[in-house]
Amino acid sequence: MTYAEFCQEANISKMEIYQESFAAQKSIGRDTIRIKKEKTAVKNLDSIFGAVLKISNKKGFKSMSMRDLSRECGLSMGALYNYFSSKDELLEMLQHQRRAITGKILEERIVSESTPPGKLKAAIFTHLYLSEAMQPWFYFSFMETKNLSPIEKQKAIESELATEKMICDILIQGQEQNVFNSHDPLLGASMIKAMLQDWYLKRGKYAGKKISVDQYATYLMEFIEAFFMKADQCPFD
Repeated sequence: MTYAEFCQEANISKMEIYQESFAAQKSIGRDTIRIKKEKTAVKNLDSIFGAVLKISNKKGFKSMSMRDLSRECGLSMGALYNYFSSKDELLEMLQHQRRAITGKILEERIVSESTPPGKLKAAIFTHLYLSEAMQPWFYFSFMETKNLSPIEKQKAIESELATEKMICDILIQGQEQNVFNSHDPLLGASMIKAMLQDWYLKRGKYAGKKISVDQYATYLMEFIEAFFMKADQCPFD
């Protein structure tokens, strides 16, 4: 599956992410977003989050003022506070949405595969394609973890560890079924996670070399296959 095909199948448009967030807020009775019309809320969330990511990825979230945000997204200061009560809450909203959508899509695509090699390929390709489609979000989440509250920082750490555990569990399953070599699965998962992060944290390096996300995903999969896959097993399809 190519990146273009993934985007169509996964249906991860920003507007749908915001619709899910809006619906979730209402379903649990939270008053974070004090706008009743979904269409209006979704449109403005798109403007707000887009502005936050643009400003923050240039000068950092901590340095961003509410006036900066107001000018960039075209909403008044009063209108902004209809969506969040503070910068801390806004930061938490951004982090939560990124974790929720990536976790959901990763799980769906891994569960759809029946073998450890298929699950591992699904995990690698899906993570890379998600980080390409949502690159500003991934970069923002990584860089701004230091500014989170202790509780939210712990959630971010747990999210990172959950991804590593997901990969580690697949490697262990493959070793138990005798299709993967008996390399340290915990260390292997940690190394794979680092290579996944390299794509969105050093995006400019690969763009300068004209390397696409499809090329990176394919090469990384071949690299992992050469190390983990037993010689007498079929290669990843």
